[in-house]
Amino acid sequence: MMTDVFTNLAFGFSVALEPHNIMYCLIGVLIGNLVGVLPGLGVLSAISILLPLTYKVPHVGAILMLAGIYYGAQYGGAICSILLNLPCHPPHAVTCLDGYPLTKQGKGGTALGITMMGSFFGASFGIVQMMFMAPLLVMASQQFGAADICSLMLLGLLAGSTLSRGSALKGISMTVLGLLLATVGNDPQTGQERFTFGSLHMYEGFEIVAIALGLFGIAEFMKTVNRMAPINAAYTKVRFRDLWPSRADLKLGAMPAFRGTIIGSLCSLIPGVGPTIASFIAYATEKKISKTPERFGHGAIEGVACPEAATHSSVQGDFIPTMSLGIPGDAVMALLLSALIIHNIQPGPQLVTQHPDVFWGLIASFWIGNIMLMVLNMPMIGLWVKLLTIPYKFLYPAALFFICIGTYSVNNSLFGVLETLAIGLAGLVFMQLGFQPAPVLLGFVLGKQFEETFRRAVTISHYDMSVFVTRPISALFLSLCLVLVGSQIYLTFRKKPGSGLLAAMPSGDLE
Repeated sequence: MMTDVFTNLAFGFSVALEPHNIMYCLIGVLIGNLVGVLPGLGVLSAISILLPLTYKVPHVGAILMLAGIYYGAQYGGAICSILLNLPCHPPHAVTCLDGYPLTKQGKGGTALGITMMGSFFGASFGIVQMMFMAPLLVMASQQFGAADICSLMLLGLLAGSTLSRGSALKGISMTVLGLLLATVGNDPQTGQERFTFGSLHMYEGFEIVAIALGLFGIAEFMKTVNRMAPINAAYTKVRFRDLWPSRADLKLGAMPAFRGTIIGSLCSLIPGVGPTIASFIAYATEKKISKTPERFGHGAIEGVACPEAATHSSVQGDFIPTMSLGIPGDAVMALLLSALIIHNIQPGPQLVTQHPDVFWGLIASFWIGNIMLMVLNMPMIGLWVKLLTIPYKFLYPAALFFICIGTYSVNNSLFGVLETLAIGLAGLVFMQLGFQPAPVLLGFVLGKQFEETFRRAVTISHYDMSVFVTRPISALFLSLCLVLVGSQIYLTFRKKPGSGLLAAMPSGDLE
């Protein structure tokens, strides 16, 4: 087993170190870091805008680039949180609690240095976790039948919708909406039209690019365009030598970073529990076990090292169920699966064996990309800080321009642009009503696969629905679904509105 892993990893490095793949990885982490630094942009928006480009990019390069945007943004997001007290992305909201007080004490560079080291350690642990756990999951999933896979997808859908911010019922309803949108077009078994209303444009159903760009491009930008406050750059002067922490600071941050890494890696194994929840749990745990909890919130090194390490180990670990089982835990992973589908690569256990260049090349690129991020962030901290002052009014029209170009380029049709605009306006209305758009994308990406698997399970069992409870693996996943729903009902009646961990999170989807 150990020999196979290292042999496959060596093959992965041979793929990732090809010049064009190194270029795509570098582009991804650069864009990711830029997206993390710039307020008002987000990972979902950036990946959605770049998703149409994957039609023209080799499949390995496309996945390396999009994945690089995801984990690269986590490095850039910490800069905003620590230097500006501005949580541009939800996972870094808790970093503001101690990061910004450290900055006002003149230790902003130290906080950034500790963050980068803890982040690299957390990411490295997450990569190793993926190297060894993903193949084991693939081996276990080979024992799954159609009913088992269907129940597993149901668990992933419920987890992704109930653990997002806001009402669990609203999250489930948006997931159902995504499943319904996936039924539009031709029936996968009979070929008959469904819900097309006679339109030839809808025969193939909704475009994943239109839904992604509409919900996370147009809707998100329209929601935030008039809400960007002026940025206070008074504490943003950080020199390269300020990033090196003292021995005492390293000693304070080492064990919290290790504990945060373990917490983040465990959270990543649960569908729907993304880096945001991981960072909050890690911070709360570290404060709980600290001998001096009163220091937290006033500039504690531990309060920066622990949640950032948890964020990065969770981000890398999120790829485990996504790449090995084809079950995305959140909207970002759903977009990455969409990129695979665009290239006619079927996500799931067969991905590891049928497309080892994608799977092991991605793992190897994680090492390369994280090293690139360390090299880029340390000496270029001054440049990233200057980018913080770019007015949002310039970013917004440029982003809309690329959205229109990207949507049109998919089918060279104006209908796609109008479809994206309509979805964006609908998404804006939903967000104003308190419905988060991320579960829609999750339901849409898994919709057709869920339908086909359900039909296959029912057909094999001769339309005996008891197959879902008589098979032990399926019964286990359905039991977890009931536990998840029951816990949400319990928490709804147990806690007052606005209390609890999720209520304390910043607005927006869990990324």
